[in-house]
Amino acid sequence: MELQEVLQKRRSIRKFTQEGVSKEDIELLLRAAMSGPSACNKTPWEFYVVTNPDMLDKLHGATRFTKIDAPLAIIVCGNLSRALPLQLESYWVHDCSAASENILLAATDLGLGSVWCGIHPQKRAEKKVREILGLGDKLVPLNIIYIGHPDQIQEPRDQYQEKYVHYF
Repeated sequence: MELQEVLQKRRSIRKFTQEGVSKEDIELLLRAAMSGPSACNKTPWEFYVVTNPDMLDKLHGATRFTKIDAPLAIIVCGNLSRALPLQLESYWVHDCSAASENILLAATDLGLGSVWCGIHPQKRAEKKVREILGLGDKLVPLNIIYIGHPDQIQEPRDQYQEKYVHYF
């Protein structure tokens, strides 16, 4: 697909078939994620790939918005030990968000569906995901991205609105 087509087709998909996502496609998704920008090239991201049905079931309980039945979840975490120092530490959110969007776009390009379910800054949800994955204090789960073969169709859309654009 051309970039503009991918951008228009990328929509949140919440219904999936149970067909698994191939290891090759998972690697392409992770390569796309890691090609994203990172402040001072700190790359403070960590990716947890979950295909185990029991683990996926546990992740459903992280928030009321994470009850998505998909064959794959990628949890994008910020590794604070690789974040910028002091008041710049929170740039990990920017870096991990760029990586997350790249996963969503790559999934669309591969014909897969995806949905981003936010975790950070919900402290209870962060704690639950940390417990499920056995994460240490230096790892902050930003989101859970559910991915699979779509079992619903969302029409492409253009959300451009001139009223939000300001020229000087």
